[in-house]
Amino acid sequence: MEQTKTATRFKTVEEYIKTLPSEVRPVVNKLRETIKKAAPDAEEIISYNIPAYRFHGMLIYFAAWKEHIGMYPKNGLMRQFGEELAPYDDGSKGTLKFPLDKPLPLQLIAKLVKCRVQQNLEAAEARKRKL
Repeated sequence: MEQTKTATRFKTVEEYIKTLPSEVRPVVNKLRETIKKAAPDAEEIISYNIPAYRFHGMLIYFAAWKEHIGMYPKNGLMRQFGEELAPYDDGSKGTLKFPLDKPLPLQLIAKLVKCRVQQNLEAAEARKRKL
């Protein structure tokens, strides 16, 4: 399932999901649905050959791996949500790992995405003020 190491270049998230094992697809689709609900105006794209969401800049990325789903939020969410994210923090900067043998923490994921939306809105507003 390590798509980023293959020669396949995905154009859509649907293409990406179709390559996943059938038992992983429902989990990824639930994650995708959660992200879309938390950031309804975000654009769903492929970036670095994995699913990503953009709204006034990049919000979040995710990738399905053999034993987990990796989520790659940006901008210091690890510090802000420390205790809540601790079980999923693998020690890599900005990387969360959600094991496939456990339910996804969908409420936490929605909270992270909404926080990223707010961060991006604030950054966009700050950029406007500088102009």
